[in-house]
Amino acid sequence: MYGKNIRMNRIFRKSDGRTVVVAIDHGGIAGPVAGIVHPAEVVRDCVSAGADAILATRGLIRASIGEWDRTVAIILRITGGFTVLGGGFEEELICEPQTSAAYGSDAVAMTVKFGHKREGAFIRQASLAIGECEALGMPVMLEAMAKMEGKKANDPENIRLAARAAQEIGADIVKTYYTGDPDSFHKVVEGCPVPIVILGGEKNDSLKSLFEDVYWSIQAGGAGIAIGRNIWAQGRTVAMVEAMNGLVHGGWTVEQAMKHTGV
Repeated sequence: MYGKNIRMNRIFRKSDGRTVVVAIDHGGIAGPVAGIVHPAEVVRDCVSAGADAILATRGLIRASIGEWDRTVAIILRITGGFTVLGGGFEEELICEPQTSAAYGSDAVAMTVKFGHKREGAFIRQASLAIGECEALGMPVMLEAMAKMEGKKANDPENIRLAARAAQEIGADIVKTYYTGDPDSFHKVVEGCPVPIVILGGEKNDSLKSLFEDVYWSIQAGGAGIAIGRNIWAQGRTVAMVEAMNGLVHGGWTVEQAMKHTGV
């Protein structure tokens, strides 16, 4: 487990046990959307602004190879297999776990959609891949989605179950929704023995709301963020990453983050 511990320390700062992960794994699903048309540029901005890690695909890493440095960890996405052109949004293993080592990765990322009609297949797929990652000393970030008819994607009880279920099948990091208030999110954190980072979801036109979610997730015991569109689709990637660093690592208030980004 030595390799896993070393890699986890590259993702999470030892000073506070938290991380700012910028997710740039959207191109394989949605194409060259605004903010990631030029992969090298967005990676360069994230590196210069002090991101702890970048969640990436093989293609994004290849297209920005000259921009990476020793300060930024790589989290390689290994599930996907659909596009917005009409795919079923059902996760398939699209990259073998051992490929992560060839790409210099510090972790891999997979998604499990708990409550989906193919829940069992997703769980089995992730569990078997996690076994291979354990042999490599490679940490796993599991994006835990909770799908249930009539319930919001961030329903507190569903997220609490999904986060724990992800940990139970071997996740080292759980990426999931903020549940909307610190009390319910604290229960999610309390019930999950590994670090939880919040995702950003659809682009949020209210930066105040976004920053509030990040701020309160940290107050509730969260371990940071793994956010994409709500960082690089704002048109000010450097300032957004710096603001996230302030909220996650620097003890900033929401007002400080808003001021830094010019809101």
